[in-house]
Amino acid sequence: MTSKYRVSIPKSLAERLGVHPGDEIDWRVAGNELRVTPRCGRQALTIEERLALFDAATRRQTARGKRKHCAKPAPRGLKREDLYDRARSLR
Repeated sequence: MTSKYRVSIPKSLAERLGVHPGDEIDWRVAGNELRVTPRCGRQALTIEERLALFDAATRRQTARGKRKHCAKPAPRGLKREDLYDRARSLR
């Protein structure tokens, strides 16, 4: 396991399970064990389907970036230096 909690599956196990790069897998906790199984019930996507999903996600992300962000808060009329001077005058 890497410092970013990424795990590599040994090639011999992946071949035995029929898992290939890009396939989805399920992670399950079973007592004190972690079980990894190939995702069932879904066929692998074609390259065209994957590209279509990628393009749709890119469009969504671009649209999010175009949204207006929150306005900056109004200035309070104080500078950092004013805060230090204020504390000195209270002593």
